[in-house]
Parts: sequence; C-alpha cells; structure tokens
Amino acid sequence: MSQDVAVVIGVGGMGQAIARRIGPGTHLLLGDFNEETLDAVTRQLCDEGYEVTSAVVDVASRESVHALAGRADSLGPVRRLLEEFGALVAPGGAAVVIASLAAHGYPPIQGSEAPQLSTAPAGELLSLPITAPENFPASTHAHGFAKQANLLRVQAASTPRGARGARVNTVSSGIIATPADIAVATDFLLSPGAGFISGTDLPVDGGVTAALRSGRLEHLGLA
Repeated sequence: MSQDVAVVIGVGGMGQAIARRIGPGTHLLLGDFNEETLDAVTRQLCDEGYEVTSAVVDVASRESVHALAGRADSLGPVRRLLEEFGALVAPGGAAVVIASLAAHGYPPIQGSEAPQLSTAPAGELLSLPITAPENFPASTHAHGFAKQANLLRVQAASTPRGARGARVNTVSSGIIATPADIAVATDFLLSPGAGFISGTDLPVDGGVTAALRSGRLEHLGLA
C-alpha cells in the first residue's frame, strides 16, 4: 500500500512548522519557488528523519503547478495539502490555504460580484469590472480585496470537493501568531477531527479580530 502524501507549498517559517507538524507517518512533498531555500529545508527535514521529496514550483504558473500535482500523484494518495490542488486531493483528504487577516478588515464583497469572483477562471479574474485598477486608490485596498476574494474562492471550491469526499479551508494568520500557532491550526483542519468543517476560515490572531469588531482592543493592550 502506498504511503499517504502531504504537500506543503512554501517552505518559509510557517511552511516548515506545518511540515514538521503533519509530516510524521507521511511522505512530504515540499514545493517552493526558491530552489536554494527549498534544498536547505529538504536536507534539514531529511536529517530529522522525515521522508521528503522536493520540487521547485512557481504558483503563478499553471504549468508549474500542474507539474507539481503530477509529482504528488506519482508518490501516492494526497490526503493533506497546504495550498490548493484542485481535484488531486484524495477522497477523505483535506486542503488548507494560508490566508490573511487583511480579508477581515476589507468591506464585504456583496451582490453579484461575490459569485463572479468565486467562480471565474483564474485567467479571467483581472478582466472582471470589480478588479479594474481604478477601484483601488491605494495598494492596501487591493491587498485586502485580493485576500477576501481568496476566501470567497475557497468557499466556492469546497462544494465540488465535498462531492468527492474532500475538504478545503483557510487559516488567516495574525501579526501576533507564531509559525507554531499556524501549524497547530492547520493540523487540526487537516485532521479527521475536522471532518465536518469545510469552506470556512479560521483566524489565528489571539482574538484581535473579535476585539476589533467589538471595539475592545484596549483589553488586548493593542489600542
């Protein structure tokens, strides 16, 4: 029987913490754009006893992501995935996309624009009226919008994945969260214990988002 595969795209601090958290008992496939960093992290994890394969990937290139998906599929069933891999996640498997709290600080995208952003092919997103440059007077507006659109797309993706018995969620990291905090949250969402959770976002921010919305930041010493 082939060993389950866990794919981690991005091997910075959070990616390394997550790989160590979910790696035992699986074949880790690590992907990153920076080949030097990828090689260093792969060697380190192998020295620690993990079973690791690595591949350079450019997530901005559909061809590069498809090549990584093919590599993962050749290693075994993909049960756990950090990032989004389309139909590759096996039945009973799960994916987590690392998102950002910037999405929660942006005004909600509503009306017909929300489903358009949710379902438009990636190559057509920039041709939508809502993504026109004049709608974003500052780069911070564009950043928050993009992060909220990402949440919408993950929510929409959860339905076809659910039809195959797979799940997908997001984790939004806060400025006070550590890589270990993100790894614990990700491990939970990828685990069987989260088997009834899909299409949702888990903020890992020490309660900052809740305090901001309730006007009680002073209780966290952040006002």
